[in-house]
Amino acid sequence: MRVHQLTLTTALVIAAGLSLTACNGDDGTGQGAPPAASTTPSSAGGPDAGSPDQGDGKTPTGRTPTGQGSTGGGSTGGSGTGEEAEAGRCRTGDLEITATDNTIEGDPDGTVVVQLRNSGGRDCVVSGYAGVDLKTDAGPLSAKRTGEQAAPITLKSGKSTAFGITYPVNRTGGSGVRVTGLLVTPPNETKTVTLAWPGAATLPVTEGPGSPVKVGPVGTAGQGG
Repeated sequence: MRVHQLTLTTALVIAAGLSLTACNGDDGTGQGAPPAASTTPSSAGGPDAGSPDQGDGKTPTGRTPTGQGSTGGGSTGGSGTGEEAEAGRCRTGDLEITATDNTIEGDPDGTVVVQLRNSGGRDCVVSGYAGVDLKTDAGPLSAKRTGEQAAPITLKSGKSTAFGITYPVNRTGGSGVRVTGLLVTPPNETKTVTLAWPGAATLPVTEGPGSPVKVGPVGTAGQGG
């Protein structure tokens, strides 16, 4: 009987201990595991919060949304304004060139004024001396530069500038040298325009060296070049 009593008592103690262990395990699980609600994404901290496709303008650190400038001020794309762009030189094809007699009675020399009108539809710059040659019955006669200095001139579309040609008047009574035409090449150009000569029909025959015909720089039309 004593053996059976000890065995029954021992079994009761073991059963009580197992029951107590099971209760403590349930309490620990409840205290250590996070509540089920904590795994649900929220608007403030979910995995999609702040992503660029939500339209809130926010981006991950160090990245810039597509289409937005990273410098803050944007870019003009390199397109300059008209004030910043430099006008190109006046081409022969851009210019309407005419020549008129501008001799004043009493002057010792005759004067022809050549006008350059910008008809190219854009602003252009002209500077220096034009090439000038007279066609004569004795062969071509090149005009000599006067040596005057002149600043570059910006010709607006439709505007004009001019230069002067001076030549000796034939007062010898002889036939002289007959002028048959005028060749003008704008400054820094190679294309030449042929014009009718509007001045005196003849030049005196000269035996000295050099040309008696003088040309002034563009922008200085008038007597004496």
